[in-house]
Amino acid sequence: MDWRDQGALLSVRKHGETSVIIDVFTEKHGRHAGVVRGGTSRKIAPILQPGAQLDVAWRARLEEHIGSYSVEPLRSRATVLSDRTALAGLNAITALLTFALPEREAHPILYRQTQAMLDLLGANEAWPTAYLKWELAVLDELGFGLDLSACAVTGGMDDLAYVSPKTGRAVSVEGAGDWADRLLPLPPDLLGAGTGGRDNVVAGLRTTGFFMTHWLAHSLGNKPLPEARARLIDRLKREVQDRVG
Repeated sequence: MDWRDQGALLSVRKHGETSVIIDVFTEKHGRHAGVVRGGTSRKIAPILQPGAQLDVAWRARLEEHIGSYSVEPLRSRATVLSDRTALAGLNAITALLTFALPEREAHPILYRQTQAMLDLLGANEAWPTAYLKWELAVLDELGFGLDLSACAVTGGMDDLAYVSPKTGRAVSVEGAGDWADRLLPLPPDLLGAGTGGRDNVVAGLRTTGFFMTHWLAHSLGNKPLPEARARLIDRLKREVQDRVG
C-alpha cells in the first residue's frame, strides 16, 4: 500500500529513540498519520514544524497499518513565528483539525479553505476575520453548519443580529423580541459584512465556539475543545484591550 500527496503538518510526537509520528491533513487522504524514520535528526526535525506544507509519500504493508512517511518540504510558514497572535492562530487551526477530523477521510473543500487560511496568517491583518469564517466552514463540512441566510422567525434578511442556540439559525432584531438575551451574537463579520474589528471577531468566536462545544464536541463524546483555541481568543481579547488602552 502506498500513495503520494501534499498536506499541512498538524502535529508531531516522538516515537522510539529517533523516529516521530506525524499527523498530516492531506488533500486526497484527509487527516493521516505515519512514522517518519529519523524524524528527530538535525536534517529532518526542522522541517517538521506544525503548519508546514509537505510533499509526503506513505507506505505500509496493509492499509490499516500506521505506515511510514517520507517527506519533502514545500513551504515552512515560519513567518508566523514573529507574530504571537498569528502563531496562536496557527496552533488553533492545527489543534482543531486534529480534534475534529476523522482519520483517513478526505475533505478536499475544507483542505483548500485551510490552505488559504494558513497562507493568510501573518501576511494579512484581516486574517482573524478569515479565521472566524474558517470555523464556520469546519462546522459546515462536518455536518453542523449554521443557517445565517434569513431570520428563522420572520423570514426576512434584514437586521440579522442573533443566532438561535437551539437551531443554529439567524434571528433578526424584530424576530428576537424579548428573547434577545437568550440568543447568541451574530456580528456582521460572520455574514461577511463586518469591519474586521477584533471585538467583532471575538463575539463571533463565542457563537462558533458554542456550536463546536454543544454540537461538534458532543458528537465526539463531549471531549473539550483544544486549549489552543482558547489561547487564540485570549490573544485577540488582549489586542482589543491594548487598542482601547
